[in-house]
Amino acid sequence: MWRYRELLPVIEDQNIVTLGEGFTPILRLRRLGEGLGLENLYLKDESQIPTGSFKARGLSIAISKAKELGITKIVLPTAGNAGSAAAAYATRAGIEAHVFAPRETPEVNKKEIVAYGAELHLVDGLISDAGKMVNELKGKNHWFDVSTLKEPYRVEGKKTMGFELAEQLAWKLPDAIVFPTGGGTGVIGMWKAFSELEELRWISGKRPKMFVVQSTGCAPLVRAFEEGRDESTFWQNAQTVAVGLCVPKAFADRLILKALRESGGAAVAVTDDEIMGPVRELAQKEGILVCPEGGATLAALKHLKERKLISEEETVVVFNTGSALKYMHLFGL
Repeated sequence: MWRYRELLPVIEDQNIVTLGEGFTPILRLRRLGEGLGLENLYLKDESQIPTGSFKARGLSIAISKAKELGITKIVLPTAGNAGSAAAAYATRAGIEAHVFAPRETPEVNKKEIVAYGAELHLVDGLISDAGKMVNELKGKNHWFDVSTLKEPYRVEGKKTMGFELAEQLAWKLPDAIVFPTGGGTGVIGMWKAFSELEELRWISGKRPKMFVVQSTGCAPLVRAFEEGRDESTFWQNAQTVAVGLCVPKAFADRLILKALRESGGAAVAVTDDEIMGPVRELAQKEGILVCPEGGATLAALKHLKERKLISEEETVVVFNTGSALKYMHLFGL
């Protein structure tokens, strides 16, 4: 992703902390597309990235900028993958990392965080509870908070997904993007990328319709969108197999909802049963194993097509945001 370094906030190259993240493949889903009645269906596979998820993009830039600013200790709450990425990049930068995660975080993520040398703090509850504990402790411990959109740099990493989409599709954006959404930095980042590309006159024409996908077990953005509100309310008793979607209230919900409405997109919720079906189908038809969050985007396509929010001839890109290898317990093996 550092091919776009002139559009990124790190000033001196010597401060770049990288593990080779970015420029993940866009794969045509011919067989699955035929079954869904979509002629031009693609998947951008973020599992093929350091630490196994798209979180590496944001944390690479956040940690690089922290290094440039002389920050020596960082902290963040996580549902799993962001903690793994923060731990890896902080270690590479020589920065002390503290990660607060729900006790029910997937075991792979917990082991990754510890293996990278970060201090892992387990919390009873959800990522929102981990966030509260971070807020209580960060001041007296002099930890810099790199929580989602509480600092300005993680979103700069996520916007590189938008740059890559444009470049990989010959500078013609897709008609629709379907993205699994918890904290929402990916949607906000790509929307920012499209604005910057327009200013540079590298792209022209209509931007993609942005669709966010959540679980019926935790769908605060879907509820807010359907009720016509500009801000979501806290989702009580949040629970889903797609732990990355288990965010009871996104910090930047206003920006996410604004992007959806400006683009002509929408927010869709799918059940856990709907999520796991496409995970298996994609593996068996296309040879691609995706995480539950990635499965959620494919499940959402059926709803979007039924509601005529996307059509057969449109070019649609869905995102697999992480590695399925972190969720092997869901496959009954």
